[in-house]
Amino acid sequence: MSVAKALPMDIVWMRRTSHLLLLLLCAAVALVGLWMRVRPLFALAGIRVQGDVTHNNLATLRANVLPRLSGNFFTLDLQQARQAFEALPWVRQALVQREFPNRIKVTLTEHQAVAVWGNEDEGRLLNSYGEIFVANLDDSDTLSWPRLSGPPQQSGLMLQVWRLLQAELQGLGTPLQALDLSERGSWRLRLGNEGVIEMGRGSPAELQARARRLMGTLSEVTTRVQRNPGRDLISADLRYADGYALKLRGVTTASPHKQQTAEH
Repeated sequence: MSVAKALPMDIVWMRRTSHLLLLLLCAAVALVGLWMRVRPLFALAGIRVQGDVTHNNLATLRANVLPRLSGNFFTLDLQQARQAFEALPWVRQALVQREFPNRIKVTLTEHQAVAVWGNEDEGRLLNSYGEIFVANLDDSDTLSWPRLSGPPQQSGLMLQVWRLLQAELQGLGTPLQALDLSERGSWRLRLGNEGVIEMGRGSPAELQARARRLMGTLSEVTTRVQRNPGRDLISADLRYADGYALKLRGVTTASPHKQQTAEH
């Protein structure tokens, strides 16, 4: 059986002294921290904003965000501050940082709108990442934007398909105005000349192939009946396996008032 030897008293006192000094140091740090937190010097005095500020100026930011911030330089919750900035219209991301002794720096990234989502009176837009966001709309800004409408969870896919079809149909002679996706997965394009193209169901690659097939022979078909597709195309149905059907303005059968469907 072994008996533990007692430590020399100088070592015991050294340990006790070091523990006491550590406690005193921690207390001093806590007191200094508390003192700094309550000093008026560290009350938030300003916000420095950089990045994208096209739709939100500094006065707007201060009026809408400052009332939602609480605390001073040390106690401000940066996560809460970030959420306050990102709740503003047009703001997609906000990076909030402290600037000693009493300011915060905010770097904003705004949504880059590329389309109207759904009905125009709902104020919803689609950004370049395929994300839906809400913003105040100016009619002069949205005149040149397409309108996409479909299940919200498919917004990213719809933007992808829109870009594919826009590239394939750029020689049509009329701009693409809208793209609709039904709940059952059927795609429909609306044209600037009020024409409609039924794309049917399918993957982006399948829709692209159908658009390419249309453009490969459309000029030949419309030339044959002396029509301009950009002006005279009423509808095109691409849901056929090996072809498509066209309805052209002014192409008639026996009755001069009855329009004819041209198939290819």
